[in-house]
Amino acid sequence: MRQPLKIAAFAAAFLCAGATFGDAAPATSVDPIVTGTAHDALFGIAFDGANGVAVGAAGVIQQTADGGKTWKAAASPTELSLLAVSLRGSHRIAVGQTGLALLSDTGDKWDKIDTGTKERLLGVSVNASGVAVAVGSFGTVLKSDDAGKTWKSIAPASWDPFIDKNNQGAQPHLYDVKVEDNGTITIVGEFAMVLRTTDNGATWKQLHQGEASLFALDLRADGTGYAVGQSGTILKTADHGDTWQTVDSGSQAILLGVKSSADGKVFVTGMHDMVRSADGGKTWQHVDNPDVAGSWYEGASAPEGTSDAIAVGHAGRIVRLSIGG
Repeated sequence: MRQPLKIAAFAAAFLCAGATFGDAAPATSVDPIVTGTAHDALFGIAFDGANGVAVGAAGVIQQTADGGKTWKAAASPTELSLLAVSLRGSHRIAVGQTGLALLSDTGDKWDKIDTGTKERLLGVSVNASGVAVAVGSFGTVLKSDDAGKTWKSIAPASWDPFIDKNNQGAQPHLYDVKVEDNGTITIVGEFAMVLRTTDNGATWKQLHQGEASLFALDLRADGTGYAVGQSGTILKTADHGDTWQTVDSGSQAILLGVKSSADGKVFVTGMHDMVRSADGGKTWQHVDNPDVAGSWYEGASAPEGTSDAIAVGHAGRIVRLSIGG
């Protein structure tokens, strides 16, 4: 059975269920930095060094230059929702509804770019060389070699080799992507799909398949990574994404974002739940916080040099997550 688009999950009255872990674990703090109105929503966040960008509904763009301590709204050329953002050096790319892409060199001015598609773009990644990939609904995979100025499709000619027999003919929704500095591209999406190409999309290798949609991907340069999605699904890799193992998150929530650090701290955001690990994913604890239990957070990222994470979500909120002890 096909799963719904990620943003449709925001309307679901979904209560988490799962094990409660030991009380001896150090507490996790959820400290608000920015709060908007009840009608605001932020979906994506990304950092490069101390510079960060958060994007959301009605074309909202929030920016920071001090590691997330303070944020300032930027002028946006659109009122369409922006669903994901990536930045690396002078390259800043935001994507969203109807194939929308925005580019900026410094964040002072954002310009609309024609991507050649009207499909909803749900994830984007850009590397240090300006190679960018955006993914989205119905099997959309777009690549840019010039930091987002021009785009072309690199989607597989057929998705059938990568999905089970019950879903043959489907064009899977794709939710997140990582472009490494060596040009390797990894994407995640429906059917617990993890795909990789090392030749600019000429060939694709399937690294994982299952049932739950995967909504977010975090791949670190040291080879450790996580993918998260429906029904509390968390996958982990320790070999640069070549192989993936399912870990027990203790949650049944829709998990929407993930950020990890080299010291073993992992934060996973979601609908009415948030889980974290202090030991590289060996054990997990729910984040005990009324705001988390009653609402949702999606994107998660972190400024350079910190093992905290910064998450965005409902009511235009930007919060800092940290593990005490």
